[in-house]
Amino acid sequence: MTRRRDVETAEPLTEWVTGLLPRVPSEDLYDRPPRGRDREPYDDHDRYRRPAEPTRTDDAWSAPANDSWSTPARDRQSERDGESGRDREARRGRQSGRDRESRSYADEAPAYRPNPISGAAEAARHRETAEVEPYDRSGRLFFHIVFWSALATSVELWWLNTPDGSIRTTADILIAGGRLTGMVGGFLLLAQVLLMSRVRWLERWIGAHSLLIWHRELGAFLLLAILAHAGLIAVGYSKLTNTPIVEGTWTLLSTYEDMISATVATGILVGIALLAIRAIRRMMNYELWYYLHLSTYLVLLLSYGHQFATGRELSKPGFGQYFWAGLYVFVIVCVLWGRIISPIAFNLRHRLRVEDVVPEAYEMVSIYISGNRLDELDARAGQYFRWRFLTKGCWWQAHPFSLSAAPNEQWLRLTVKVVGDHTEALQYLEPGTRIFAEGPSGVFTADRAIRPRALLIAGGSGIAPIRALLEDLPEQTVVIYRSRSEEELLFRDELDFLARSRNAQVWYVIGSRDDPAPRHLFTAKGMRELVPDVRRRDVYLCGPPGLVDVSMRTMRKLRVPRRQLHLDPFEF
Repeated sequence: MTRRRDVETAEPLTEWVTGLLPRVPSEDLYDRPPRGRDREPYDDHDRYRRPAEPTRTDDAWSAPANDSWSTPARDRQSERDGESGRDREARRGRQSGRDRESRSYADEAPAYRPNPISGAAEAARHRETAEVEPYDRSGRLFFHIVFWSALATSVELWWLNTPDGSIRTTADILIAGGRLTGMVGGFLLLAQVLLMSRVRWLERWIGAHSLLIWHRELGAFLLLAILAHAGLIAVGYSKLTNTPIVEGTWTLLSTYEDMISATVATGILVGIALLAIRAIRRMMNYELWYYLHLSTYLVLLLSYGHQFATGRELSKPGFGQYFWAGLYVFVIVCVLWGRIISPIAFNLRHRLRVEDVVPEAYEMVSIYISGNRLDELDARAGQYFRWRFLTKGCWWQAHPFSLSAAPNEQWLRLTVKVVGDHTEALQYLEPGTRIFAEGPSGVFTADRAIRPRALLIAGGSGIAPIRALLEDLPEQTVVIYRSRSEEELLFRDELDFLARSRNAQVWYVIGSRDDPAPRHLFTAKGMRELVPDVRRRDVYLCGPPGLVDVSMRTMRKLRVPRRQLHLDPFEF
């Protein structure tokens, strides 16, 4: 029997969350498990019979008459949004009439494989993610060594091409500083493009979240280095020729080769830096920001000629020229492989397509995806793909969505929250729609764990990768699922089933952020009460920035080692 928390009072911890459910008997462990698409909305619903499927017109969703989530949940949401009764009735009228044949493909394979126990029947067929080799952390160290060694080599080229006694005057110092910052800036530009290349080995070594942080931080250093390079060279040349800065700068642009292209590249780089400011980025939609951000590749092409034509270290044949040419070739090959060749080969091999779209809750849908040779798909629970649905209005944009169930031989599943025009259109995808996917990406996976037990914290649609991870992590995992109301909970049946079959604990923390009980939980004392051995667990966090930030502060107060914290925040 589960217990519900009364959000109006601050009750003991075990009263305001739902805790560990009884374990199921071994003979029932491999019965067909409940799934989000297999609801039991009314008392006489047969356990092995699917409820009526939602129907759809060309422009709206509608749930069947006895559907339990759609009408009450949407009405409660509409009341919170200030929708009047007349508007609500009009909306219900618009949502009638959808009729689509039910599909039984999901009945052919379980949504998850329960953990085998002694004397139990053989487990259902499923990708054996538990036997994946443990994560090798030497790749990250190797990348650090190569990065700093290559940067040091670039600086050494400047040192070797600066003769003794050549730096005497102020102009010489400024020009030498301009050359040095130019070498550093050129190297950081190559590093930035490499971080954007999406090659699997790099994401595997570093991690998608760490790559995102590195990309932001290196972008700031890159901008400073390029601006310093341009400023020092302009001022140094003016002092060397005893001319005003404006006249000296114009002489540089009109005299030296490829200076115009370098100036254009600098302007584009400054524009990209402005787009990275959060206040500006929030004013644009994701697609516009993404395509403008791709102009970084144009900066690389425009700066190439400038570096090799006017750079003292690279203009003459020798080690420096060959070294930098090798860097350019390596980065370009990585971009071509990660952005073009690998995705095309992946989609030709698997030929993914939409199998069905199933409502999960208010403005939340799950998309079931089938394809060829899914048993060969090198994907793990917790990873994400960049999905491009090849249909009108969706084909030109790709968005990252995590898998909401561990991959199996029959289908993949992603769960999407409707927050914009693109995600709204995904509700109306037709079965058979082709998909162009890139991935899998991310290291929010079970093989990154270094402890035998884990704590999973999720909020909102962040439950999708957390629910998938629960299948791959060891027994006695603890899940904390934060939600404002019970109506917003996703995968309730699946989480409860996994809690029973895998000897896990699932705690549903219900209420607003100002309620005393949730506030108490996300303190060091409250977290220690709920999970006494939290310092000896790996902690996986996925949810809105506010939830991730408060959880990270709590973990720092509890002195959970940083290497045991795994993040999958909403930062794409």
